[in-house]
Amino acid sequence: MDPADFDTALLDPTRLSIVSLLVGVEWAEFGWVRESVGMSPSALSKQVSTLETRGYVEVKKGYVGKRPRTWLALTPTGRAALERHVAALHRVVEESQRAAERRDT
Repeated sequence: MDPADFDTALLDPTRLSIVSLLVGVEWAEFGWVRESVGMSPSALSKQVSTLETRGYVEVKKGYVGKRPRTWLALTPTGRAALERHVAALHRVVEESQRAAERRDT
């Protein structure tokens, strides 16, 4: 397994959780993502900033009534990175299973 197959940003379980949540929605409210991954607002903000810098997440700020809100969306770049990363994880599992089968024969 080539380590280059893995996305270094997605090796962090928190960032992997964030992009995995976002893959199923068009836009997600920051508070929902925060509750889903079980993080403080400041910790989530830091992780989202990392993902945004890599172009994986788009951040949109606005208001609902007079209350400020932040929404997050997975970008096409982020979706592709997640797909490649998950494929690499699947390859690790498959290679491990094949190695175990060879050992047993």
